[in-house]
Amino acid sequence: MKKLKHLSEIYNLYDAYIIDLWGVMHNGIKLYPNAMEVVENLNNNNKKITFLSNAPRPNKNVINFLKKLNMEEKYLKKVLTSGEVATRSLKKNKYGIKFYHLGPERDTSLFVGIEKNKTSIEKSDFILCTGLFDNFADDLNYYKKLLSKHVKKKFICTNPDLIVHRGNKEEYCAGKIAELFESLGGNVIYFGKPHKEIYDICLNQNEKTLVIGDNLNTDIKGANNLNLDSLFITDGVHKLEYKDENEIESLQKKYRVKSKYFQKNLCW
Repeated sequence: MKKLKHLSEIYNLYDAYIIDLWGVMHNGIKLYPNAMEVVENLNNNNKKITFLSNAPRPNKNVINFLKKLNMEEKYLKKVLTSGEVATRSLKKNKYGIKFYHLGPERDTSLFVGIEKNKTSIEKSDFILCTGLFDNFADDLNYYKKLLSKHVKKKFICTNPDLIVHRGNKEEYCAGKIAELFESLGGNVIYFGKPHKEIYDICLNQNEKTLVIGDNLNTDIKGANNLNLDSLFITDGVHKLEYKDENEIESLQKKYRVKSKYFQKNLCW
């Protein structure tokens, strides 16, 4: 594993880049200027850039969010979210028709067009999890009680991330509830990183691709699953799990993954 001071040291080794958003390009509140400089330089050097996100929302919603953070439209040609891939399956009724939405109101864009199929947890064919309810954002016991009688239902997780940092605040994601559901004996169907299906949509076998992300469980594991080189951004979701750079290799062993490079923040 090699420490990179600048992505410019190795950028010419790759044709395409799959880049995570939250934790690499922004912190939920603002874009990282150094990361934007990387995107600008890759774009200027005709490198293919795909932003791959475990956001439980359609592509267009994430694109609009990035525009609000002042990301230029020219960089937003290829954005793919776990929510987008999940929506395509939901509209084919792959898991049944009636669903219970477990997640905040802001995620209702995920099922536009099939809102009439939303129902109570008791009447549902499957549980559609996009995150946590706003008024129970920290109370995992609430979800344990809610789900304990419904472990035989299909559970669709549209964001496999466990946690995210909004600014300096740590928040649970849908993956945390999916983990809890599995601990109760239920089975989970995941959409998003590290699962192969989402990469198949944005990968071209003729291109040498570098995966850039801050999450060992999703970004780096996903790269490992597809035998792709990866760059681990250390000052992201795992920043509180190590004290100095000498511990990064041990941290990766803990998660049973390995990246080819690491960098504190994405910079050119």
